[in-house]
Amino acid sequence: MFRDELNAGTGDITIWINSPGGDCVAASQIYSMLMDYKGKVTVKIDGLAASAASVIAMAGTKVLMAPTALMMIHNPATMAFGDHEDMQKAIDMLNEVKESIINAYEIRTGLSRTKLSHLMDEETWMNANKAIELGFADDTLKDEKLTAEIPAYAFSGKAVQQTLVNKITAKAKPKSPAQPEPTAKHTPPAKPEISTGRSVNELMERLNLLKY
Repeated sequence: MFRDELNAGTGDITIWINSPGGDCVAASQIYSMLMDYKGKVTVKIDGLAASAASVIAMAGTKVLMAPTALMMIHNPATMAFGDHEDMQKAIDMLNEVKESIINAYEIRTGLSRTKLSHLMDEETWMNANKAIELGFADDTLKDEKLTAEIPAYAFSGKAVQQTLVNKITAKAKPKSPAQPEPTAKHTPPAKPEISTGRSVNELMERLNLLKY
């Protein structure tokens, strides 16, 4: 089913992962299909990429994790029945499966096989930052709404303040009296009315107080 859907089209693809894992062989097949895919593969982990699902994530050309997402790696497990020889065969098989998983982790992270083996032994849970630090992921998913330019809401506090000051200053400034037209008999111009409102200096002092 996965192969049919993957090969249904061409071009770059995005794989969203939210899985607790599952069968190691199935994960290996999906990993191999993605590695063999001709286009770019962007893996986006929005919830959980644990166990076998973390192996699939390693096939991404770029691996992105939501800030709240988790990745978990651990040793493979199985069930066995029989005598000590059967148990030893199961142990040997699990060791080989672990080495195959480390191959995928090593290719992506560049960490040593010993380091990766220890991380699997300890059942390591990683948030996005830790996964990026160790090389399992490249970056976090970004909210494009927060980075988009919104010029309609952009403003400068100083520009708004200066505009307000200019408007008040223009209104508060007393106008010069009109010059009288020349007549045969000169009549002294009327004295300008004295404004009883606040002076420009008083308004400026109040505006300066509003800044704080």
